[in-house]
Amino acid sequence: MGYANIIGRTDEIMKLERLYNSRKSEFIAIYGRRRVGKSFLVNEVFGKKILFKAVGTYVKDGDKDYETYRQLQLDHFYDSLILAGLGTDEAKPTCWREAFFLLRKVLQKKRAKRKVIFIDELPWLAGPQSSEMISELGHFWNSWADSERNIVLVVCGSATSWMLDNVIHDYGGLHGRLTEKMRLVPFTLLECEKYYKKNGFHLSRYEICVSYMALGGIPYYLDKLRADLTITDNIDSIFFADELIHQEFMDVYTGLYSSKERYVDIVKALGSQFYGMTQTEISKATGIKTGGTLTKLLENLRESGVTREYPRYGKERVEKIYQLKDFFSLFYLRFAYKKQVKAGGWKELFGRGEYYKWAGDTFELLCIEHMAQMMDALRLHSVDRDYCYSGKSHEGSGAQIDLVMESKAANTDYLCEMKFSGSPFSITADYEQNLRNKIEVFADSKMHKSMRSIQMVLVTTMGLAPGMHASVVNQSMTLDELFS
Repeated sequence: MGYANIIGRTDEIMKLERLYNSRKSEFIAIYGRRRVGKSFLVNEVFGKKILFKAVGTYVKDGDKDYETYRQLQLDHFYDSLILAGLGTDEAKPTCWREAFFLLRKVLQKKRAKRKVIFIDELPWLAGPQSSEMISELGHFWNSWADSERNIVLVVCGSATSWMLDNVIHDYGGLHGRLTEKMRLVPFTLLECEKYYKKNGFHLSRYEICVSYMALGGIPYYLDKLRADLTITDNIDSIFFADELIHQEFMDVYTGLYSSKERYVDIVKALGSQFYGMTQTEISKATGIKTGGTLTKLLENLRESGVTREYPRYGKERVEKIYQLKDFFSLFYLRFAYKKQVKAGGWKELFGRGEYYKWAGDTFELLCIEHMAQMMDALRLHSVDRDYCYSGKSHEGSGAQIDLVMESKAANTDYLCEMKFSGSPFSITADYEQNLRNKIEVFADSKMHKSMRSIQMVLVTTMGLAPGMHASVVNQSMTLDELFS
């Protein structure tokens, strides 16, 4: 079945359809970064099949005491029950036990073969003291919904750490009860291109690349773009003409987690060091002690898709590096947060040195985030590990390789260089020597097995210009291959 309003999400749609068509009750948890399109996906796929839908209401910390907060959520849940067919003579629930009992009564009256329940923003619905609500949700599922064999319960939440702790990894009433967990990730470049074409944009892939490096593949931000403006004007409008951009950045994290201040501190620290930091460096920058607490915070950021972890080899000990990979946050912290863009806006900065410094850094991350497409271009079926290598030659010259892909099947180590430019990239004599130094340093390192070959791979936006120094590159690919 086709869904005209959905871009991409093929795998997720197939999973949801399979679960809907199964012969037993299904319990699905969907999580991911705020604004990534979780609610939209569920509403589009299930539509009128949803017999009951409730949405948690975000309340700022300190605005309500717990009892008032809980009653507010219960009132909204009751309103949803009325809309689903509960008689108005039924009293409002005063606790979650009563609320889920009323939900059961509503569903028992429905004659549908499959009964879809959608609870959106579950973390907000449960509130800061969530044990009561989660306990009763578990009882609702275990004592009735599961045995009915025709219930499809979908819960969503942007608060990744909460979803992981209270639903996905719960060891209480929900332990082992999920039949499917799904993390929704941002659009790829190809999916963004499809979005733009569908919405009347006529953009070059270069412009789509620039847009992606500023906004990422987040549908909510793409919806803010106007087809009658250039990408430069759109970026100006979103980041530099609207003071609400500061609140949007905070909302990405404020509504997502408990201990939100510490998450924001970590994100800001990582934003100041593009290529990432070790846990010790993060601890020094934020004042959060190393150990279990910081490790947990970093794991939650990774699970939400905001950061990534990668190993860096070349020193005496392998270093685990944490890097901010949320493009929106990176752009905001680099330019809008510190107000580095002057009165002329992004138009004035576009094409200048600071622009190319930002684009050069960010293009590397964009390529790494599209590693599957790079593998396709290289005809690689598998990569056993990928990492960063930072070492020195015997003479002491340094060599930083931001991406090494090791393939045992191909018996090859692929050393990847990524270069952003507005025209075909020319390799100079100095850059050729730089690449040869990287190859030699890596070939002499412990990471390279003598039986394996080395391929130097160059990824560029507009292609590799022919020249006497280009032969140092074994394989090259352009931005087009990242759209595959």
